[in-house]
Amino acid sequence: MDQKKLEELLHAVHKGQLSVREGVHRLRNLPFEDIGEAMIDHHRPLRKGFPEVIFGEGKDAEQMIMIMERMVETQDDILVTRITEEQAKAVLKRFPQARYHPRGRAITLQVSEEEVKGKGVILVISAGTSDIPVAEEAVVTATMMGNRVETIYDVGVSGVHRLLAHREKLMEASVLIVVAGMEGALPSVVGGLVARPVIAVPTSIGYGTAFGGLTPLLAMLNSCSSNVAVVNIDNGFGAGYIASLINRSQEV
Repeated sequence: MDQKKLEELLHAVHKGQLSVREGVHRLRNLPFEDIGEAMIDHHRPLRKGFPEVIFGEGKDAEQMIMIMERMVETQDDILVTRITEEQAKAVLKRFPQARYHPRGRAITLQVSEEEVKGKGVILVISAGTSDIPVAEEAVVTATMMGNRVETIYDVGVSGVHRLLAHREKLMEASVLIVVAGMEGALPSVVGGLVARPVIAVPTSIGYGTAFGGLTPLLAMLNSCSSNVAVVNIDNGFGAGYIASLINRSQEV
């Protein structure tokens, strides 16, 4: 339950459209609900502005469906990350109104009306085509959180002229998410071109000495561009979430 829904509930009780007993009944699962194998944080939309996100990796389809059923009952928008195609098929069978995003490995179920809350555009950039799955996780997350999102893919430093061809779009973005594997140089390049926050996302793409994303992670942490911040390896979700918070608060 977010702030808008809580206000509507309280107004309904105040006007006599809803009994006090019914109002209490609808609030009975705040702040959380214990459903056995999971404890759902129904208070999170009110506290943080976005519902609890379901991390799909390590869960079976039945567990995800059980959590989603309870969240739908409380009118929460749903985002499930790191979901396999097999898991997605089972979830979509139960919730045909949900949407599967295969490249971003995510499922979304929009219960509330779609509303643009961000003040500008979040631009998601990938160094290579192989980095797109992580970039798409960021896209799905930021979009679900009410932002306008644009993308530029496969513009890594091995052909930096491809990036510079989009210079106008770089300048217009309010927040930029830059996803890169290999040596992880692209966020520093982008950071040196813009006066906006740049969120760097290292990926586990690369040959042996990339060490599963450790090399680009360390490179990004040592960026000489002072407007670059870094999230964990392959954490497109975290980048999309942070970018959304920045895009809601800053004036553009």
